[in-house]
Amino acid sequence: MPSSPKSSRCSRSVTNRTGVSVSDALKGKRVVVGMSGGIDSAVTAALLKEAGCEVIGVTLTLWKEEGEEEKRWQDRSCCKVGLARHVAKLLSIPHHVFDLQEAFQAEIIDDFCDAYLVGQTPNPCVRCNERMKFGRLLTLAHELGADLLATGHYARIHYRPEQNRYSLLKGADLQKDQSYFLYRLNQTQLAATLFPLGEMNKEAVYQKATALGLPYEEVLESQEVCFVTQKDYRSFLSEYRPESEAPGQIVTESGEVVGEHAGVAFYTVGQRRGLGVALGERIYVTRLDPDRREVVVGSEESLLKKEVIADHLVWGGEGQPQAPIRVQAKIRYRSSAGEGTLAPLPGDRVQILFDDPQRGVTPGQSVVFYRGEEVIGGGMIVDTNKD
Repeated sequence: MPSSPKSSRCSRSVTNRTGVSVSDALKGKRVVVGMSGGIDSAVTAALLKEAGCEVIGVTLTLWKEEGEEEKRWQDRSCCKVGLARHVAKLLSIPHHVFDLQEAFQAEIIDDFCDAYLVGQTPNPCVRCNERMKFGRLLTLAHELGADLLATGHYARIHYRPEQNRYSLLKGADLQKDQSYFLYRLNQTQLAATLFPLGEMNKEAVYQKATALGLPYEEVLESQEVCFVTQKDYRSFLSEYRPESEAPGQIVTESGEVVGEHAGVAFYTVGQRRGLGVALGERIYVTRLDPDRREVVVGSEESLLKKEVIADHLVWGGEGQPQAPIRVQAKIRYRSSAGEGTLAPLPGDRVQILFDDPQRGVTPGQSVVFYRGEEVIGGGMIVDTNKD
């Protein structure tokens, strides 16, 4: 548990010339900014420098494909070293690059591939934030003598003095809110982290970038897994896990064989396209059985689930609930949160019983629990039951 409250650096603030409120308690603090080469981290570094911080830029080399250096910036994987270095020079701040490709392979890519092999659909961005960007990067920040770590994520952090704990909040710009991807940050990580863009909207960030002369038009926002880049995940799996090519049968929920597939790992719950099966109605992947090498298909109604079981739990500022509570729960980043009841289960698991059935609940994905704008916890989906 952190020894000093974060509220001391958030209680008083001044407004800089961009109209952004920045805490005056940050002045003189040494802050490492995780710089991916994108506009959000560039503006983060600029705001903190204007607030009087001693800013150090750090870029992690996590993944580098053959020929990566010859690609345009926007075609490269997530951490664009050249552009991050350019921004650091523009801001007159020191910049360091750390090669963590070996750790990224072991902790993120292997986990990503292994999940697909057992019929799950992973979310590597959640794992990367937990283990790399706020795990290893935070360790590096401390080694550089930094007081704090800052990133360009759209989320906020609130200190709860009554519990001496920190809560993760949604970003003020709900269209850009990234709290879903950050829910696994623990109390130590939250206590040492700043999200300067948490109160901003994207338009304000673009305006700030323009004022700085940053080439934001050259940097496209990635919507894909950073290390998959120019290929889809199926091609990636075939290359890095050849055993994923394990043919089997496509069956209905009653067990009728209606087709064949090239490997269970190449399918996800809710998938409709690319099945190669015609049954006279729209059918979807409803379940994957890697042990039997079966892809189970059914109607859209079969995708509706009211009950979700989750494990690998992380809890926010309120701590772990000891009795059933009402929550809003999100089963994927772009979905709306559904109202429901969360109940603790034995074995450090929880049950979420939604008021209304949710479509396409997928094992391996994250379910994140909210109360209003506050993230109260989350975990990994391991099981569902049909309505």
